[in-house]
Amino acid sequence: MSGALVLLGIIAFLVVMFVAIYNGLVTKRVATENAWSQIDVQLKRRHDLIPNLVETVKGYASHEKETLERVIQARNSAVAASNAHNVHDQIQAENMLSGALRQIFALSESYPDLKANQNFLSLQEELTSTENRIGFARQHYNDSVATFNTAIETIPANIVAGIGGFKKREFFELDPEEAKQAKQPPRVAFS
Repeated sequence: MSGALVLLGIIAFLVVMFVAIYNGLVTKRVATENAWSQIDVQLKRRHDLIPNLVETVKGYASHEKETLERVIQARNSAVAASNAHNVHDQIQAENMLSGALRQIFALSESYPDLKANQNFLSLQEELTSTENRIGFARQHYNDSVATFNTAIETIPANIVAGIGGFKKREFFELDPEEAKQAKQPPRVAFS
């Protein structure tokens, strides 16, 4: 009888441990999903600002049609990837959009009237603020992904993760060009 009680106790302990680990993994997965939704909110904000920016630039740099079309195409790709809910594709599309936006801001250096336009400056400031928010949200997301991925790879949680179907999440990393620029010190120019 005592052997049966010991066996029953071991089974009960294993069940409680399984449930606790499973619930911990669910909590970490939900935190990761929440962190991604914070990025998504900022990306949607950026998507909404871009058409206004392009329209403002068109008035001053109408012969830069190719650059403007690239920005719109990159924005449309990013919106489509966002609607498809595929994190990998969305990350790639957003990195392409970041590159296209750098090109449009570089145009302002060639067009002094554009650079002085209040609407352009306001949109540029809004986009810069949004990019900063995206950066903070991306860091939070990557921290959540690291916590989640570590949890599903450690023993004994990896057993529960395998049974529960938990899969590793992808980090939201900068594209190589953006990463290179992020490592460079900012340039300060007094004019």
